[in-house]
Amino acid sequence: MLRGLTTVSFYADDVTAAVRWYAGLLGLEPYFTRSVEGVPAYAEFRVGDYEHELGIIAARFAPRPRSEEAGGAVVYWHVDDIEAAFERLLSLGATPHGKPTEHGPGFVTASVVDPFGNILGVMYNEHYLAIAGR
Repeated sequence: MLRGLTTVSFYADDVTAAVRWYAGLLGLEPYFTRSVEGVPAYAEFRVGDYEHELGIIAARFAPRPRSEEAGGAVVYWHVDDIEAAFERLLSLGATPHGKPTEHGPGFVTASVVDPFGNILGVMYNEHYLAIAGR
């Protein structure tokens, strides 16, 4: 039934600031943006080997009021160096959510809360590398 990740959506009160932050993190600009009534409302990046989509949506369009506390599902993005990725995220203003933790040989996760209240997970995953190498 599930065939693959299409879009991860993060909400932000200030879409412009969130787009700048993620553009700096990713080293690329969004490939698609949309404004509503002249105000930035949505931006989308294509990320990584499979060009998965990361969308930034104006918080006013969230389906329910946002909590002050970060929560919900954690989506992990593969990185080649978990420690370096975690430290870079912190240097960009993210706060720790889950410190780097090994879950068995070849599987290490970490997560941060971005400056906009979203949880961003990073993972070194040998299975991802095997699939990407096919």
